[in-house]
Amino acid sequence: MSPRASASAAAETRSGIVEAAVDQASVEGLESVTIGRLAGKLEMSKAGVIGPFGSKERLQLATLEAAIDRFRHDVWEPVEGEEPGLKRLEAICDAWLKHLTGNTFPGGCFLTQTAAEFDGREGPVRDRIADYSRLWEKVLAKETRTAVENGELPKGTDPGQVAFELNALAQGTNQAIQLRGEAGARDRGRRAMRRAIGLD
Repeated sequence: MSPRASASAAAETRSGIVEAAVDQASVEGLESVTIGRLAGKLEMSKAGVIGPFGSKERLQLATLEAAIDRFRHDVWEPVEGEEPGLKRLEAICDAWLKHLTGNTFPGGCFLTQTAAEFDGREGPVRDRIADYSRLWEKVLAKETRTAVENGELPKGTDPGQVAFELNALAQGTNQAIQLRGEAGARDRGRRAMRRAIGLD
C-alpha cells in the first residue's frame, strides 16, 4: 500500500471510530465511550481503536469536535448568507430548533448533554465545552447587537441577556423533547425564542 493510500485508510478508520463514538455519547454520555465498547461495536482490536488518538481523553475531545462540526453544519452554515441582525437571528432560532428535533444525534442535542455531564468537572473536555458555549453565546449576542444597531430591536435591549435566554430555551426545549417526550416542545420552543428576540 502506498503512503497516500495508507494515510487515507488511517483517516477513514479514525473518522469511523469518531462517528461511532459521537452516536454512542449522544445517548449515554461521553464517559460511556470506552475503548472496549467501541472495539466490540466496530469489530476492531482495542489497540486499533486507541491508536489514532493515544488516550481516552483525546478520543473524547475528537468526539466533541465532531459533534461541534455537526452543530455548525446544522445551525450556522444554513444561515451564514442571511442578512445580519434580526433576520439572521430568527433563522438561527429556526435552524437550532430543527437541529434539536432532527436526526443529527440519536440522543438529542449532544452539546446540551455533554454540558450537563461535565459542568461540575475539571479538565480539557470540560474546558472545550465551556469555550464553545461561550463562543456560541457571543455569536447570538453579536447578531442581537446588530439588530439593535439596525433599529430592529429597542435600544435598551441587552444582547448578552438575549443570548443567555436563547441558550437556556434551547436546553429546555431539548429536555422537553428527550426527557419528557413532549410532542409540542418544538412549537413551544419557537414561540419562546421568538418572544426573546422581540418577534412575539
